Amino acid sequence: MEKLLNGVKKIHFIGIGGSGMFPIVEILSKNGYEISGSDNNESDITRMVLNMGIKVNMQQKAENIKGADLIIYTSAILENNEELVAAKKSGIKMIERNDFLNYFTKKYSNCICVCGTHGKTTTTSMLTQNLLEAGKDPSAIIGGKLNAINGYSRLGKSSTLVCEACEFKDHFLKLNPNTTIVLNIDDDHLDYFKTMERLKSSFKKFCEKTTDTIIYNGDDENTKEVISSLLNKTKKFISYGFNETNDYYATNIKKQTGMNVVFDVYKNKKLLFKEAEISIPGKFNILNALATLAASLENGVEIKDAVASLKNFKGAGKRLELVGKIKGITVLQDYAHHPKEVFETLKAVKESGFKNVWVIHQPYTFSRTVRLKKEFKDALSVADRVVITEILGGREQNTTNFTGKDLANLIDGAVFIKEQEDVRPYILKNAKEGDVVVTMGCGDIYKSAKMIVYGKY
Repeated sequence: MEKLLNGVKKIHFIGIGGSGMFPIVEILSKNGYEISGSDNNESDITRMVLNMGIKVNMQQKAENIKGADLIIYTSAILENNEELVAAKKSGIKMIERNDFLNYFTKKYSNCICVCGTHGKTTTTSMLTQNLLEAGKDPSAIIGGKLNAINGYSRLGKSSTLVCEACEFKDHFLKLNPNTTIVLNIDDDHLDYFKTMERLKSSFKKFCEKTTDTIIYNGDDENTKEVISSLLNKTKKFISYGFNETNDYYATNIKKQTGMNVVFDVYKNKKLLFKEAEISIPGKFNILNALATLAASLENGVEIKDAVASLKNFKGAGKRLELVGKIKGITVLQDYAHHPKEVFETLKAVKESGFKNVWVIHQPYTFSRTVRLKKEFKDALSVADRVVITEILGGREQNTTNFTGKDLANLIDGAVFIKEQEDVRPYILKNAKEGDVVVTMGCGDIYKSAKMIVYGKY
């Protein structure tokens, strides 16, 4: 990384508002580099960047790159983007965000990468907090905000880096893991991978790159298939799950008050800890906690300290995050955008004692929504009341003519509300005291949660 940054004083980010970009912005800003950036959508992240005193242009134009010594861009930017086209013609040194992470991870001799279709941000956050509270002083790259560090990243002084590793477009294959945590493998990003076999093949390549230890979900069939197919068997393999055949497993699960859950933790069929507690609901979060415990213990954390940290963990940003209450209605925001995530998250909320569960879902990408429309119908139907907003195309154009209204029409009783500013009056008119409203999606639907509670974004 030193060679890449030789002579560099000013770094410009194209797409600075991305959750994957912000940790790098934080790190480079803390290291004294002059930062600027651009985006085409105001968001929580662009506000945080502005609060750091960094200039952000909200229109992506060729002139924005003037004066930069290095340009970092995200692959989410379309190839014909005016600013990106100008950058490529400029002769200024350029690097894609994931290539930069490649340089960064090489600095650490104990790089722990968290991958999987669901749960990456929560587990990366949980593990970072676990190691931090145990005095291990880790660095971290997270795809969401962790309140314990008040940010998306952290620079520690130890040789340990906890890094969220995303499979989209094979981005994680550019990382250098010493330990890999495989949470699950599900049918996402098939607009890129096309088939589940190609997706599993990429996870296999990532696991093969891992030098030391693989911690994996032994209850997930796709993950087990990948692990069993690995050619290099010299690594250390640690499984976790609910099945007693795993190295770590949870049993005797009990719901506590609110959304807290307790469970017993076993290791190699011996009780490791009785009544461990997490403050976030859902069996999927118990699995995330087991992965965290396994990784923490491998890194020298005492079990009592690891369990205490799990209880302290209040979740990652936009992962069943409490936004506030209004007229006795609880408002949460969540990042779920795949039917399995939607189903499990709504199921967890449904079991938490609210009168009625409302979901306000913003579908993301046309291809995913059309391909999984039946699965979305079934998952969203877990809620008592369903509101669908317009599909956020993201990196895609709508060649299918399928809309958010079409998805709403598939779900009994669902309401389609095209514009986010119309969501608040509908919710305040129809939701009742004791209900919970969850905004759900990986786009900007979280703005609706804030508008409901505060009247503005």
